[in-house]
Amino acid sequence: MELPLVSVICLCYNHERFVEEAIRSVLNQTHKNIQLIVVDDASTDNSVNVIRSLVGSNPAVNFLALSENLGNCKAFNRGLALAKGSFIIDLAADDVLLPNRVEVGEKKLHERGERFGVHFSDAEIIDAYGTHLYNHSDRFPHGTIPQGDIYKQVIERYFICPPTVMFTRQVAEVLGGYDESLSYEDFDFWVRSSRAFQYVYSPEILVRKRVFKNSLGAKQFKLFSPHSKSTLMVCEKILRLNNTAEEQAALHKRIRYEIGLNLRLLNWITAMKFFMLMIRNTRKKY
Repeated sequence: MELPLVSVICLCYNHERFVEEAIRSVLNQTHKNIQLIVVDDASTDNSVNVIRSLVGSNPAVNFLALSENLGNCKAFNRGLALAKGSFIIDLAADDVLLPNRVEVGEKKLHERGERFGVHFSDAEIIDAYGTHLYNHSDRFPHGTIPQGDIYKQVIERYFICPPTVMFTRQVAEVLGGYDESLSYEDFDFWVRSSRAFQYVYSPEILVRKRVFKNSLGAKQFKLFSPHSKSTLMVCEKILRLNNTAEEQAALHKRIRYEIGLNLRLLNWITAMKFFMLMIRNTRKKY
């Protein structure tokens, strides 16, 4: 029986130091039916030449070099439009898939059935030089990770390591890809997908996530961070999606956290908007 096709969309922006390792980690998967789509979001370094040197020797790789910088969400959707797989992975060009990442994810989602749309796992956190820093499970132990219907938990707290996510084509179709009005995609994807689909977790380390000074994740907690506005937009969506008093309480907890965070980041206007959202949430009856 032919293995299902899995599309890996590798997003690159000024990752010339890391993109070759990311691409090779896809080509070296134990699951051998993979469509690799590399999207360069108008890098200003030597990333495009590095990618082209690899594409030249691997004609099965789809390479999309964007002429202008679109940002993570829009660039991913350009790659998603080319994806033909039954399963999809969003791989940042500074992260690395371990050889069995696709195989494990495909097997888990196949075993659980159509209600389950997203698979995620433990990860090794590394620095810019590939040196081990810690494991995701060191801070978020396996026993604390929920599975199945995780919508309320996603609202309340962080526990998913973003690059470990693999999802079905049906999830992509229901969500319509990433919301291009946002500056980052993770929180919005988790909220919208967990409302419609169930999640399955693997305790194995299947991805190496790289953290360094200028990474997208590091920018979320800097002064005057623009990502706070996107988080506010996602919380507005949560208010519309919520169906129960328990989910209302989860959103209240999230908003209180975001108000404190934005005050520390000197995002006064955004903090006030979160406060107004809290009032609206409190007044909503279930």
